[in-house]
Amino acid sequence: MQQERRPIWSSNVALVAVALGGLAAGILLYLVGGRGSASFVWGFATLPVLLSLFAQIVTSLRRGDAGLDIIAALSMTAALAFGEQLAGNVVALMYAGGQYLENYAERRARREMTALLGRVARTVMKHTDDGLREVPIEAVLPGDTLLIRQGEVLPVDGTIASDEAVIDTSALTGEPLPVTLRREEEALSGTTAVGASFDLVALRPASESAYAAIVRLVEEAEKSKAPAVRMADRYALWFLALTLLLAGGAWIWTGDPIRALAVLVVATPCPLILAVPVAIISGISRAAKLGVLVKGGGALEALGRARVAVLDKTGTLTHGRAELSDIWAAPGQRPDEVLRLAASLDQGSTHVMAEALIKTAQARGLKLSTPTEIQESAGAGLIGMVDGHQVVVGGSAYARSYLKPGAGIWKPGFPGSAATVDVVVDGILAGTLVMSDPLRPDAASVIQRLRSAGIARIVLATGDRAAVAEAVARSLAIDDLKADLTPQDKVDVVIEARAAGSVMMVGDGVNDAPALAVADVGVAMGARGAAASSETADVVLLVDRIDHLADAIGIAHRSARIALQSVIVGLGLSILAMIAAAFGYLPPLQGALLQEAIDVAVILNALRALRA
Repeated sequence: MQQERRPIWSSNVALVAVALGGLAAGILLYLVGGRGSASFVWGFATLPVLLSLFAQIVTSLRRGDAGLDIIAALSMTAALAFGEQLAGNVVALMYAGGQYLENYAERRARREMTALLGRVARTVMKHTDDGLREVPIEAVLPGDTLLIRQGEVLPVDGTIASDEAVIDTSALTGEPLPVTLRREEEALSGTTAVGASFDLVALRPASESAYAAIVRLVEEAEKSKAPAVRMADRYALWFLALTLLLAGGAWIWTGDPIRALAVLVVATPCPLILAVPVAIISGISRAAKLGVLVKGGGALEALGRARVAVLDKTGTLTHGRAELSDIWAAPGQRPDEVLRLAASLDQGSTHVMAEALIKTAQARGLKLSTPTEIQESAGAGLIGMVDGHQVVVGGSAYARSYLKPGAGIWKPGFPGSAATVDVVVDGILAGTLVMSDPLRPDAASVIQRLRSAGIARIVLATGDRAAVAEAVARSLAIDDLKADLTPQDKVDVVIEARAAGSVMMVGDGVNDAPALAVADVGVAMGARGAAASSETADVVLLVDRIDHLADAIGIAHRSARIALQSVIVGLGLSILAMIAAAFGYLPPLQGALLQEAIDVAVILNALRALRA
């Protein structure tokens, strides 16, 4: 019953039907006195399952993979050879039924993940010069305006072009309540319109949108095989050796081949093979319901083993969006006018701070003017004309280089950790805009929850200035701080942190991708982060909530604990039953029924990982 072999559902049903039908027909013949005919029917009903099993074993051995399916084949073959056709038929029924039950358990556990794959939109209504036209989503280009009707899945990432849109994001984030997005706010593909129809301006092609990336990540997750499953395969070889030793020993000691048959029957199949993959897959599915996409069982196990967390600041502990927190206006200047002039000029820039100033000015109802003669120095600032005034907006060194000789410079006394933008109007310092990237409201509680989940050491690693990073570290229970880091520096921090245990790296930007790749488990803030970080990471947070990471770690711990419980109990009961069979206390037929009851129990126990 290896995890990688997933027989087609209809084949499983057919094998179960043949074995069950043969068992029932044989019992009827036996009751009416046809004992010879009954034995023939039981043996005949065993053969299809046995042949199917032999084919699976040959395929496994070609891959260099051997497991407890061999015991099942030996027990059925021995049952037929030694005239125990009824026991062979029961083993065949329980083996086929076990495969069906395992397959059913996996299908149920994967339901939350694979639901994403069936939601891909194929066409969309596009606004054209000739009116609305239905087009394939592959034909949608950035800037196209689309009509999203109630009940439709958004095919691409875009910005809302109507006054508002009511969106169900549960398929991506796990959030049960719809959200209301306003004009110019971003909506992700794969979410569903549950309110009135609205217009959406495409930001990127469907192939590059969030939903397409998530589908790729889901497909990767489904192809992955957990290290614990490979470990189970290795243990299966030891269990196979123990089984053969007990069966052979019982035969040699007593001279009774039925004792050996009873041992083989009791050992078929093994809870070790069933419990681990079902528990791990169930854990992955449970995490997906919370909006945490785990790329396979190996990533889930690594998440549970993490003892050190290296956290990026921007976009992880903070929202990653610049906000205007204060305005200092020089004597004689009005704060709103300083902001209006700066935002008017910033309409000619694509800088993240320019975008923040424009949005703030618009939110305050300020009327922006059209700038002219714009000249921008990348990363430093820009200069231009607004309403007949020369306006300069930028960093202190850049902006103040345009001051008139002898112009006074006021020092408002902002803390060194504050990021500021100076505004110079006609050679005079008109004011200073204080920018900030505020901490997430739940940042402090998340740190505490991570510690409760088993993270012993937390390191803040950021490319920001030391003064800014120190202000964040002071407000949180951080064990160590590393600032002014390059992408290579972050890699070095992760490698250094590994001395204290398995390392989990959490980040959202392209500059975090190398560190995410080198960490024992990389976690990307996928809701707003860069595609490069999501592709590199082992775990992707589809919802912009870092507190769900602590939930995922708890799920990882619980899944591993449930798998281990199932293995210990299942193997313990199997070994006790094998010993009883070796001493003649458990005949083949009763042993087969007992063992399969154990298998059903461990599968049902492993499915507990699906529940909260």
